[in-house]
Amino acid sequence: MFTGIVQAVASITAIEKKESLLRYAVLFPLHLLADLERGASVSIDGVCQTVVDIQEAQVWFEAIGETLNCTTISHLQIDSKVNLERAAKIGSEIGGHLLSGHIFGQGHIIGIKDNIYSLECSAAWMKYLFSKGFIAVDGISLTLVDVDRHQKCFSVHLIPETLKRTTFGQKKVGSPVNLEFDSVIQAAVETIENLWANEGVANTRFGGQI
Repeated sequence: MFTGIVQAVASITAIEKKESLLRYAVLFPLHLLADLERGASVSIDGVCQTVVDIQEAQVWFEAIGETLNCTTISHLQIDSKVNLERAAKIGSEIGGHLLSGHIFGQGHIIGIKDNIYSLECSAAWMKYLFSKGFIAVDGISLTLVDVDRHQKCFSVHLIPETLKRTTFGQKKVGSPVNLEFDSVIQAAVETIENLWANEGVANTRFGGQI
């Protein structure tokens, strides 16, 4: 699990492309290397990735299949910057909100004005978005400002400190981003949908006499 509080911005130092596999290395800052082992989970731009090798400060990861299809990991290049967060530890302060690192898919920045970023995403995901709710964008825990279901877009307001400490300050209109929605809202919405669907089946089965 992660919290959406980015601990560092790091550079991609190596990329090895193979069939259906992308192997890449991230140059970790020293303070994030402490006790890091193979098999550990790390959030890379919000994507939960497993450490497969450690070569001094270079930490290697592998992305396959669904990860390459759904996330911006497939866009990585040498010197690309990524947001890093080590997995949360029991007893640690939770400054953002709980995240799994399981990305729904990509959105795109469609507008930037006065540190307010407007983003577009799939219409199917808009049901998980509510004003003042939570969302993770490239692994950053953010509060939703406005949600426009008709236009399939939403906005977030980033303070200067967040822009300085994350990759968001380098984003431009058109940039793709990884999206993870609030799991509590997701569970509530899908539970209600299932209840409605079951009620509809029951109404059909008993001619509406329930």
